[in-house]
Amino acid sequence: MRVSDFDFDLPPEHIAQHPVEPRDIARLLHVPASGELEDLVVKDLPRLLQPGDLLVTNDTRVIPARLTGIRGDATRAGPPQGGAKIEVTLHKPDSPAIWRVFARPAKKLNPRDLIVFAPGFSAVVDSKGEAGEVTLHFNVFGPALLDALHRHGIMPLPPYIKRGKDGDHSDYSAYQTLFAKNDGAVAAPTASLHYTPALIDALTERGVQVAKLTLHVGAGTFLPVKVEDTRNHIMHAEWGELSPETAQIINTTKKNGGRIIASGTTSLRLLETAADESGIVHPFKGETNIFITPGYQFRIVDRLLTNFHLPKSTLFMLVAAFSGLDRMKAAYQHAMDQNYRFYSYGDASLLDVAANQSKENL
Repeated sequence: MRVSDFDFDLPPEHIAQHPVEPRDIARLLHVPASGELEDLVVKDLPRLLQPGDLLVTNDTRVIPARLTGIRGDATRAGPPQGGAKIEVTLHKPDSPAIWRVFARPAKKLNPRDLIVFAPGFSAVVDSKGEAGEVTLHFNVFGPALLDALHRHGIMPLPPYIKRGKDGDHSDYSAYQTLFAKNDGAVAAPTASLHYTPALIDALTERGVQVAKLTLHVGAGTFLPVKVEDTRNHIMHAEWGELSPETAQIINTTKKNGGRIIASGTTSLRLLETAADESGIVHPFKGETNIFITPGYQFRIVDRLLTNFHLPKSTLFMLVAAFSGLDRMKAAYQHAMDQNYRFYSYGDASLLDVAANQSKENL
């Protein structure tokens, strides 16, 4: 399909710069497979689900992956003097000490350049890729690198959320979900930003189970699609894990007639990666670069809780595949008309899978 098919106009005043508090009073647009749209709030979610349903959430934890340093020469002793300022955002590890990053301005970097982020904390450029991607070899690794990031990094908010050069301390908690446990993401699974302990209690009382998986969201989720045909777009791979216990819960829920509700596009992508053609989910540990566009037949997920996404983004393509492109364009126009808040800190939608996506069509 043409990437332009997924375009729409969004006035900038609809882009949320901070989350609402408490989190579960964010607005919720229910988009059923057919019929009228319904304007609700996230606290209404339990009444939209049924006993025996399963909510699958992502327990990744965002690391302070954005750093600013000074470029130098790794062949010269001492700190760099008067070098260019370089901003990097870590997005994918190749080893405990080597990360792929997006650098700005990448054109000022060359292999063997040194970037000093703080006394005792630096990295050497191993190689350069395309679209601003650079591979860095840090002088610390594993837990020591994570500790250095927490001391010197800032939260890697998407570019449409405006912050000063030192960030906003409130984002260290606001940009983490209730389920955040496993360090490794450089972007939050934003649909899960809406949960509160009270909402989870209400879902449990309703008879809805909650299961967890891990998908470390990469900065590639914010990259624009620069091709004209979706078939030519290459997705960045992200690391995920779905345990045998979670796979069993999902398969048992399906067998018993319950519905699978993915909390966020990240959960959905890993669920669909781990599913076979017969609709059985298997344990999974590794990378996924699944790219879902209209025409994809969903194997596992019946409903999707997700925020509102950027035009021409891979995430809007995914929701268009799930509920239908025309249906989602109408839903987004309704959301704008009703002053919903968009993107990472914005409001949510609950989508039903399109009728032509029923499992009988597999």
